[in-house]
Amino acid sequence: MHIAIYGRLIKKDALPYVQQMFNVLHERNIHVYIHESYFPHLVNNIQFKSEPVLFNEKNMAVIARIDYIFSVGGDGTLLDTITIVRDTNIPIVGINIGRLGFLANIGKDEIISLINALETDAVTRDVRTLVHLDSNRPDLFEGDAFALNEFTIHKKDSSAMIVIHTYINGEFLMSYWADGLIVSTPTGSTGYSLSCGGPIIFPTSENFVITPVAPHNLNIRPIVVSDSSVISFEIEGRSDQFLVTLDSRYESVDASVQLAVRKENFTVTLVRPHEQNFLDTLRNKLSLGLDQRN
Repeated sequence: MHIAIYGRLIKKDALPYVQQMFNVLHERNIHVYIHESYFPHLVNNIQFKSEPVLFNEKNMAVIARIDYIFSVGGDGTLLDTITIVRDTNIPIVGINIGRLGFLANIGKDEIISLINALETDAVTRDVRTLVHLDSNRPDLFEGDAFALNEFTIHKKDSSAMIVIHTYINGEFLMSYWADGLIVSTPTGSTGYSLSCGGPIIFPTSENFVITPVAPHNLNIRPIVVSDSSVISFEIEGRSDQFLVTLDSRYESVDASVQLAVRKENFTVTLVRPHEQNFLDTLRNKLSLGLDQRN
């Protein structure tokens, strides 16, 4: 088995778990490849029992051999991992050494049982859709114009609210006077969209959620549309610049930039143990339905 490992910063209290992960992978004779951007955070903190092999997303010879990629961190790290995996369909294993860990839902004390499950193929592979951004600026997001969670348009800094004229398949939907607008995938419905009042959507629902951020016209509510839709926008406001984001990545644009989102042509695969499911995650991570009465 060939395992790639990606992460960002590593906290001291997580070091024993990361060390354990590398030890077990070595003991099982599993081939390990470390992303070159993660290695500097490990080199002075982890003892390697063999010479580390580094890779990046341009090393297609290594990419072709990878069976799984471990995203070691939290949900933000997993979202970064999407830009490494892209359309290769390498299954992503989210190991949570961060905080909430909604997407990266494998606990740091479950690493050994996870590796056991991977070796016996006792895991479930969840296929998740992505949102894709089309624009008249070819350099926008430098070819990584996709996101697992959401696309957003947002006012910049502390400027006045903006107006976002929104169209579905070329037909006018409405104008949003707001701080911003979110187009969320089902996966992202439990993230930023949820915090702005959007609904929770099951991962297999084949929908997008359009959720306003702090709307001025209070009769506006989140809208669920088919993910076969093309959603396009025209933006105006007092400021010349606006922010657009794909997950945690952002770019500054002006009103002349044409923007439209649709479902990405490829999907990504998230790996979980058989005993975990979406409903368990909702209850355990979001305390959904928890009776808080004394």
